Amino acid sequence: MSVKLAILQDKEQVISDIKELVSDDGKPVGYMMKNPHRLIIDQPFLVENLNDDKSVQVTLTPWILMTTDEEIVIPGNHVITIVEPIDSIKQMYSEKVDGSESSSISE
Repeated sequence: MSVKLAILQDKEQVISDIKELVSDDGKPVGYMMKNPHRLIIDQPFLVENLNDDKSVQVTLTPWILMTTDEEIVIPGNHVITIVEPIDSIKQMYSEKVDGSESSSISE
């Protein structure tokens, strides 16, 4: 498993320790997400502001609030793509999962 950022069909961004689940014939069928957190960008990210201010406010909240499950399986067709998160988001996630929190990032 490794920490990745998944973009889901409903456009949600979820960061998690993700493992691909494959069937007996080697085809991907879904993903196991351990400690998934929803990534919420609190400040709109506008292309014309890229050179002015590269800071955005980011919040991480548990993806499904009303569960004690740490591992959640989702079907592969619910995921649009999985990408490598930027280092500051990965660090923020790791700190949150390990017990301490951060609330903003700068790139």
